[in-house]
Amino acid sequence: MKKDVICPHCGKAYSCYRNPTPTTDVVIYEPTRGVVIIARANPPLGYALPGGFIEEGEQAEAAAVREMREETGLDVELTGLLGVYSRPDRDPRQHTLSMVFTGRPRDPLALRAGDDAAQAAFYPPDALPEPLAFDHARILADFREVLAGRRTLGAVEPLARERNS
Repeated sequence: MKKDVICPHCGKAYSCYRNPTPTTDVVIYEPTRGVVIIARANPPLGYALPGGFIEEGEQAEAAAVREMREETGLDVELTGLLGVYSRPDRDPRQHTLSMVFTGRPRDPLALRAGDDAAQAAFYPPDALPEPLAFDHARILADFREVLAGRRTLGAVEPLARERNS
């Protein structure tokens, strides 16, 4: 949304844009272990899917892989697009728009908490810790629908470096 404001220093009008901030989350799933959930180290506290902000010039899929490595220590292969979640109240800090992917860890034993995570662990999809932050309970309910065969995943665009190889 474009908004015209007046500079308090020079008095000239300028336009600023107040759009949702793009983020990405990943439901990391390993059938024998469950899904990866982190305990957030920073407010808002609680348990959450690992994820974070997409940087300027970064492909959403690349951001997802990067964030997983930073928060969980896992090298993740993205397996599908679960959905886009954009309710204005989904994050109490600001309006975010999250592309939520599914993925599998290449080495589940490499799991460790890092970056913004105080803890990281696998949980069975039907025995998740609480409270779940943001809208992650809804996202995980949607993922359980995928596991039950009642919902499908969207395709994932290859990473730019994979396309050019």
